[in-house]
Amino acid sequence: MEFKSLFETYKNAVFQKDIEAFASIFDEDVQVFDMWGQWTYDGLAAWKEMAKGWFTSLGTDRDVVTFDNIQMQETGELATATAFVRFTAVSEKDEELRYLENRLTWIARKKNGKWGILHQHTSGPVDFETMKVILRR
Repeated sequence: MEFKSLFETYKNAVFQKDIEAFASIFDEDVQVFDMWGQWTYDGLAAWKEMAKGWFTSLGTDRDVVTFDNIQMQETGELATATAFVRFTAVSEKDEELRYLENRLTWIARKKNGKWGILHQHTSGPVDFETMKVILRR
């Protein structure tokens, strides 16, 4: 599996609300600095619980994930990637309901020929005056 294939797996897993496919691209020891509600998720079990809550919260809606401006560096058994990510909620009728954007950083390692994300960091800039996170570029 190529490192860049993790992006496609992520997109498909989120759209299908497939927790096992989602988890398949992360290392067992993953640490995630997520934007939503919690400072860190340590380990794959904690990250899978987050995904379960996320996917369940969507009800019948689905999230369409698109990546923009992907920058990747791969050196032997380690790789990094940065990108802008758009999460677009769509209804059962494929109507766009809402969207938000994040900045994303992945650090991954290859173990037994398979890439796994060791660290994920998502963020958004904060408006100086309102102290609110900016979720649209």
